[in-house]
Amino acid sequence: MEEKCGVAGIALDGRSVSYPLFFTLYALQHRGQESAGISTWDGVSIRSFKAMGLVPEVFHDRHLKRLKGEIGIGHVRYSTTGESSPENVQPFTINFRGGMLAIAHNGNLINTEFLRRSLEKSGATFVSTTDTEVIANLLVKELLRHDPVDAIRSVSMQIEGSYSLTILINDLLIGVRDPLGIKPLVLGSVDDGYIITSESVAIDAIDGKLIRDIRPGELVMIKEGKLKSHMLQQMRNTAYCVFEYIYFARPDSLMNNRLVYDVRRRIGEKLAEEHPVDADIVSPVPDSGVTSAIGYSAASKIPYLEGLIKNRYLGRTFIMPYQQAREASVRLKLNVVKPNVKDKRVILVDDSIVRGTTSRRIIDNLRESGAREVHLRIGSPPIIAPCYFGINMSTREELIASNRSIDEIRDTLNLDSIGYLSIEGLIDAIGKKREDLCLGCLTGIYPLEIPGEKSTVRQMRLSQFKTRREHQWI
Repeated sequence: MEEKCGVAGIALDGRSVSYPLFFTLYALQHRGQESAGISTWDGVSIRSFKAMGLVPEVFHDRHLKRLKGEIGIGHVRYSTTGESSPENVQPFTINFRGGMLAIAHNGNLINTEFLRRSLEKSGATFVSTTDTEVIANLLVKELLRHDPVDAIRSVSMQIEGSYSLTILINDLLIGVRDPLGIKPLVLGSVDDGYIITSESVAIDAIDGKLIRDIRPGELVMIKEGKLKSHMLQQMRNTAYCVFEYIYFARPDSLMNNRLVYDVRRRIGEKLAEEHPVDADIVSPVPDSGVTSAIGYSAASKIPYLEGLIKNRYLGRTFIMPYQQAREASVRLKLNVVKPNVKDKRVILVDDSIVRGTTSRRIIDNLRESGAREVHLRIGSPPIIAPCYFGINMSTREELIASNRSIDEIRDTLNLDSIGYLSIEGLIDAIGKKREDLCLGCLTGIYPLEIPGEKSTVRQMRLSQFKTRREHQWI
């Protein structure tokens, strides 16, 4: 699985924003390793620099010094809508009659093709294949008729799916979260300004303070040091993505008033309650399984001991053209600590299984290294359906749990036993109401209407959304 993107926006008073944005994007690198970009307002126009690669590969001093200005936005990307190419690197910028616009997007629209065709019929042309450019074109069209708040309100009534946005309209910084809150977005402060970003760890990176989560359906705008909130849309329930807690967010992030580390530790404890087994050690699949393995060990009283060590220095463009190289890839990424697993009954804790290919190779490597038994414990329920909201998951045909029983999965992966966390256990670990979570990939029931899929009773068409005008200086 891969997450589509992290976003950031910073407005400061009297100092350059480029270096704080660089550090912020560095803290969000886990959300996208494909490309990175920064756009700043220099007082006259928007300056941008973006390229394929990791944050420290893309930006050097000479780039950051040229990105002048006290206000700007940034983006790290992994593609789900739009292919991997330089044309799709964000932020996306447009010149229009009222000035310049830059936009960065985390999420995925489910009505992109319909909107793109409609815009093309009205004369719009596209240079990328992203849904972000669709949002940008819709926004420019509305800005010709409305002020920024009403323009974004109108756009939000047209787009369907998940989105957390940072937007630069000349010297105005805006953050917007979709009305179900599927993707995270938080607000923070520094001594001389404000920050809007995907996760609280990015605020920590520039020694800022978390103010709060931006509410689902909320627009936050910053201009000349003042911050204003507008509620664009309000739903009866939210649909927070459960995989932010299970896998995507950094464990040191605070998300929707919950520390992700605590949720993952609780996941491990619930796994130990639901799927106990006699064993000698509890070992994680690093890094995302570490915190849950600690929770499992604490609850089961079975010692925590690392059986796998992750190689963190593999290049992002590591290519495996030959079968022999592909088979070696797991060993290059995860090396077995043979003395720790030899003749041991191992409980292996991982966050999830998608296709199962990597899991099978890891398990085979453990057995080849002398593990006597291997028991896999998974910190999510079985993934049985694709995600339409910005997670690059496989089709149903590729998902190992879509058409197999638990016993069949166990045999396919060469395990002594396997235990998935229950949906009820996951909900309890997260500490939110079931109706406030998006569980679509785990249940096949989605919070928004998707052709050919089932949706919940809280599903609405956009025309049914309740809108509110609420203006408040914070």
